[in-house]
Amino acid sequence: MTPSPSANVAFLGIGLMGSRQARRLLDAGYRLTVWNRSREKAEALGAFGAHVAETASDSVSNADVVILMLENGKIVRDVLFSHGVAEALKSGAILVDMSSIKPAEAQEHARHLQERGVHHIDAPVSGGTTGAEQGTLAIMAGGEAETFSRVEPILRIMGRPVHVGPHGAGQLAKLANQIIVGVTIGAVAEALLLAQRGGANPAKVREALRGGFAESRILELHGQRMVERDFVTKGRSVTHLKDLDNALDAADRIDLEVLPYTALTADLFRGLIEHAGDLDHSGLLVELERRNPTGASADS
Repeated sequence: MTPSPSANVAFLGIGLMGSRQARRLLDAGYRLTVWNRSREKAEALGAFGAHVAETASDSVSNADVVILMLENGKIVRDVLFSHGVAEALKSGAILVDMSSIKPAEAQEHARHLQERGVHHIDAPVSGGTTGAEQGTLAIMAGGEAETFSRVEPILRIMGRPVHVGPHGAGQLAKLANQIIVGVTIGAVAEALLLAQRGGANPAKVREALRGGFAESRILELHGQRMVERDFVTKGRSVTHLKDLDNALDAADRIDLEVLPYTALTADLFRGLIEHAGDLDHSGLLVELERRNPTGASADS
């Protein structure tokens, strides 16, 4: 049976992304119970009709569909198995994990939940807070096709869901996304640094490249942030590094030995975080400047 707005839905993880996704479900008429480790973030949704649960296990005890939007695999595991969520879920419920975690972790969680009669979909997203607010997220779903079809109407409220394969495949698709985004950010940063150091106007170079074969959302958005030196965090570098490390871990598990672009980009992010902190991921330009100090200071 496909969950309708009369279904009981629980949303766990009311952060920058989760708060906006949960709000869209409330606006669509779903009965929503919310929980967050920092309760005040969940309470902000009470004004829009959400029920705020005291504990994670309380939030899911009567849920037909449970959505997780948590920071990493360790936190997902803790919420499922240390906070009692897995035990509290009723048989036949569907858990949709929209967190970005390792494919192997998603597969492990699916096995444990199936033993309890609970269905599992891993459905990480791309599109940032703007996509979450506007309901335009790219949603990459792994799991059984029949289970996906049952929760697809809910996912469509938040974005554009595509079923990409079995358990863990959604996480693989997200890692592919993060490789493409991270490597492209690095390429745009290198290109603009080359232009600037050579005497060209980087803003005008970006403008000249727009619409050609180098055009991309990264050149459009992140390139503009680089030109304006606006590195206030919109996409966290620590999160991007986590995803790149997870991609390298996934490659190792399937005996894919060489992912040079991924490895180099992860190294650049590691250096950025170590020397400049958790800037927006477009701040990769800052790390390239640090590694190329001739002609400009690392802090310029």
